[in-house]
Amino acid sequence: MKIGVHTPPLADESLEKALPYLDGLGVGAIEPGVGGHPGDDHLTRSAYLDDESEQAELTDLLAEYDMEISALATHNNPLHPDEERAEHADTELREAIRLAGQLEVDAVTCFSGLPAGSPADETPNWITAPWPPQHAEALEYQWERAIEYWGELADHAADHDVDVAIEMHPNMLVYEPHGMARLREETGDRIGANFDPSHLYWQGISITDAIRYLGERDAIHHVHAKDTRIYDAQAREKGVLDTTPYEDEPNRSWLFRSVGYGHDETHWKDIVSTLRMVGYDGALSIEHEDSLTSSREGLEKAIDLLGRAIFETQSGEAYWAE
Repeated sequence: MKIGVHTPPLADESLEKALPYLDGLGVGAIEPGVGGHPGDDHLTRSAYLDDESEQAELTDLLAEYDMEISALATHNNPLHPDEERAEHADTELREAIRLAGQLEVDAVTCFSGLPAGSPADETPNWITAPWPPQHAEALEYQWERAIEYWGELADHAADHDVDVAIEMHPNMLVYEPHGMARLREETGDRIGANFDPSHLYWQGISITDAIRYLGERDAIHHVHAKDTRIYDAQAREKGVLDTTPYEDEPNRSWLFRSVGYGHDETHWKDIVSTLRMVGYDGALSIEHEDSLTSSREGLEKAIDLLGRAIFETQSGEAYWAE
């Protein structure tokens, strides 16, 4: 396994400056944004796509620090009811997949997207209950749209030998493991998870059970290392479907936290061990979104903890059982 970093927290400096910093901390992989909400501060998609010279320079820069790209990231909504916005997100995603293939990067991380509740709607509609009945009907419509889109996208990804790693996220159609498994079953093996535990914690989902569930289906293409802390006093009053602004930290039911500040080191060692049990030995890409600390301090503390949790060697043999 390698410790990786999703690089937007370092957007105020160039990739040439970020790489030696990360290398000095023991990071072995990066996940740069190439569009959508992560932006493209460290890897401008248009500058590298189909340009062998630029790609060669990038390869040399990464080799200088023994760094790999674990995935290219473009998080957006290709199922948006606004056709222009959907087309823009689709273009970003398809070009990211092409670029990943050219760079020999295994995966592109993204969201499932979220349609409207009907062809007449203008706003994406996150449905979390089957009643009243029109909501169940809307959900059926959304799944029809998603299956059609992601089935075609899976073919595009297969053409470029790239996996699509979808982050299970609120306000997206796929936000929990059963939805992730359904989308994969309906569209093919190129579609899988960017397993990010932070959005599962506040839903009450057991992270290790979710890893086993998706791992049994060979559905984990990439992993984010990101923690969440639930604050019980607030959650007891208003639950965890919390629309309080993220910057109003004292009044939120939960916050994204640096690794180790939501759950302890033992928990993260359990995550690493369970990932290995299901055959995942890729990067743990740290996504820093903890507003209680700076980007650099949050990254450094997360790297320090994960350095003690990850396995750097291959699995051994149970020689004592022979």
